[in-house]
Amino acid sequence: MARNIQSLERAAAMLRLLAGGERRLGLSDIASALGLAKGTAHGILRTLQQEGFVEQDDASGRYQLGAELLRLGTTYLDVHELRARALVWTDDLARASGESVHLGVLHQQGVLIVHHVFRPDDSRQVLEIGAMQPLHSTALGKVLSAYDPVAHSEALESERRSFTDRTVCDPKVFEQVLDITRARGYAADVEETWEGVASVAAPIHDRRRMPVGAVGITGAVERLCPEGELRPELIAAVRDCARAVSRDLGAGRF
Repeated sequence: MARNIQSLERAAAMLRLLAGGERRLGLSDIASALGLAKGTAHGILRTLQQEGFVEQDDASGRYQLGAELLRLGTTYLDVHELRARALVWTDDLARASGESVHLGVLHQQGVLIVHHVFRPDDSRQVLEIGAMQPLHSTALGKVLSAYDPVAHSEALESERRSFTDRTVCDPKVFEQVLDITRARGYAADVEETWEGVASVAAPIHDRRRMPVGAVGITGAVERLCPEGELRPELIAAVRDCARAVSRDLGAGRF
């Protein structure tokens, strides 16, 4: 059985201690409450402070929880609210389109799939929740890069790998693709990431009108682009789904 890492256990105990009771605690209070030597407690607090998880008041020298924990907590809540609000609409989109549906968010210079609805047929499929997709070549990634400034920067700064002969890697051409995405309100990926596979995605916004994710459908090129172009009704269905989820998140009309 794997052993727990003592320093991490102590750090977690400190964060729990600071989260309850008094708003700010001094070094002696923290060390005493956790049964630690002051030097040990100070070393852990200093590390947590450097990472933004703990802040020290300049006047009193006391410690409190830092802004980084708030950011992580907000991200956790946002992702789970996004998924919860999207469940019904993504199911409807899968039924209406006959294709698989993915819900993605920005994560570590890529797109993290947080929800996946299988294509509504009897074919064998693999659940892709937790999978990562590239920002520069997928429809989900291009939508996030077009509407989220952080995703935009990460897409340009990271390596844009060529997956097929259709993958756009040149930064100037990529910027043009993002301009088109913003102008029409959706992004497409026709064999740019996987041969024989096409996808279309649209942005989801929250009550602050900030982009919090993207939703899209993925399927065989011959089904999504039978005449060489994405079927208009599929584009409309994806955009309607994105708008519905955005409304449920408080974004109002787009």
